[in-house]
Amino acid sequence: MSSLITAEALRGSSPVLADVTWNLAGPPGREAYEAAHLPGAHFVDLDTELAAAPGPGRHPLPDATTVTATFRRLGIRSADTPVVVYDAANSMAAARAWWVFRYFGLTDVRVLDGGLAAWKAAGGETTTEVPPTGTADAYVATAGHLPLLDAAGAAVVASSGILLDARAPERYAGEVEPMDPVAGHIPGAVNAPTAANVDESGRFLPAAELQERFTALGIKPSTEVGVYCGSGVTAAHEALALETAGLPATVYIGSWSEWITDPTRPIATGSH
Repeated sequence: MSSLITAEALRGSSPVLADVTWNLAGPPGREAYEAAHLPGAHFVDLDTELAAAPGPGRHPLPDATTVTATFRRLGIRSADTPVVVYDAANSMAAARAWWVFRYFGLTDVRVLDGGLAAWKAAGGETTTEVPPTGTADAYVATAGHLPLLDAAGAAVVASSGILLDARAPERYAGEVEPMDPVAGHIPGAVNAPTAANVDESGRFLPAAELQERFTALGIKPSTEVGVYCGSGVTAAHEALALETAGLPATVYIGSWSEWITDPTRPIATGSH
């Protein structure tokens, strides 16, 4: 089953809906949710429900207790409860929810391709009504249902496989760094900006085009692939694009913001 769902297909189903609209530099996603969201959708806050407090790294993994509380609020009662997550358009934030929910045990999580914008374009209605909070027993989240890279593991993949850096080229090269105190990239990493995974409407490119993109970077089905970004948000988007292309990858969730907390870790700059 694909991890993506179209707006047209969603209209014929009734999963648990999670609006994960989020903006790195604001305004807050909750304001956008309150203005308009899919009927029945609950708001999920990326910073507090899909991440722990910063340190090390800007978006460490939340703990299982936090995720279980989110599952309860959304009314998720079993591992196979169908869940669809979305954001405003390009799925950068929604992919984080897709990855975190699967890491903590859910097996049927899909991303609305093109997000709220695609829903509206397909004639879908929106609302400002907030659905009731789930009150029944929730599925209890447990960590470890997806593989995970730490800093040491990311360094190994960079030397023995292919480690993708999902940030913009100028951040990868160390020319600018708007979010973290140190610029550059993990030595050996290959730049593959997440923005190139989607078209101008925010929908993912077809699987064949994504496969062609990643194959051009040297990735084959047998290649060990790791992905990272600034803080582990858009790395999940890259993992989703790779999965769509039939190329499994492991996320370094701490990403660059964690890598630089240890001054003994090497840093590279430039286009390679």
